[in-house]
Amino acid sequence: MKKQKGGLLCSAVLVTSLALQFSPAKADGEKVVVNFQTLSIPYFIYMHEQAALEAKALNVKLLVQDAQASSTKQSSDVENALTQGVDAMVVAPNDVTGLAPALNEVLSEKLPLVTVDRRVEGTDAPVPYVTADSVAGGRLMAEWVTTHIKDGARVAFISGTAGSSTAIDRAKGVHEGLKAGGSKFELVAEQLGEWERAKAMSVAENILTSLTGNPPDAIICASGDMALGAAEAVRSMGLKGKVKIIGFDAYPEVLKAIREGDIAGVVEQSPSKQIRTALRMAVMKVRGDAELETVIVQPFMVTLDNLSQAEQYSAIQ
Repeated sequence: MKKQKGGLLCSAVLVTSLALQFSPAKADGEKVVVNFQTLSIPYFIYMHEQAALEAKALNVKLLVQDAQASSTKQSSDVENALTQGVDAMVVAPNDVTGLAPALNEVLSEKLPLVTVDRRVEGTDAPVPYVTADSVAGGRLMAEWVTTHIKDGARVAFISGTAGSSTAIDRAKGVHEGLKAGGSKFELVAEQLGEWERAKAMSVAENILTSLTGNPPDAIICASGDMALGAAEAVRSMGLKGKVKIIGFDAYPEVLKAIREGDIAGVVEQSPSKQIRTALRMAVMKVRGDAELETVIVQPFMVTLDNLSQAEQYSAIQ
């Protein structure tokens, strides 16, 4: 951890620094692989689009892999990438520890390696990562509840996938935030939604059915897609406006749901900034112009009052 201590930088500063170091004349078509945890959800689809734009700006060849939410497939994909002679690697790990053996092979090859959106643990050496502060983001979701429902609230929480560092960290932040609000804020249900809209909708329906007559005042969801699923459950059961929905990931469909009153707020974690910073840093390392460092992006809450501050706000205009 000592090695990374100086790396907890404001991402905006690092992006500016890297931009100043980058010179188009030095571009020579390096091959960089980006392995996404999944390309079936809007968050990573948008990251993919941004990675393609950044690769074009850097004049590198981008190889994209979809782990399909499988640690086994992701490990195999990483190993296969090594045989293709790539120059650098950016990975969004499916599991906080499950990918360690495969990434150890990358480290042994001295290949520039950065994880994005999530960290990895258990590797032979620390792997720098670019991600939003998910613990802080979890607290923001809980703090919205404790701030806006001042008389106290019964809260349900739909988390992500077991083993994911983002799910672990967001859950930690939610628990800390609710605890800070005091005993009048009660967590009445907590279940996994696996990052999936349909799964979260089913989970929310089950929670609301089990609490018929006394529904939770708020449902906190660890992703935007799950927030949309929970919002659909709330709407279909005639509880819109009575049960507040809070989520994480401010992409266009979620922003529209905020504007329409289906979702109260969502944490913005700047996916474009994350993937562009990670990719640029990896390429700059190959070119000898930068060191790999951990970068923490500070999240913030987006509500109807500050909708225009969301990274993808222009897409809903």
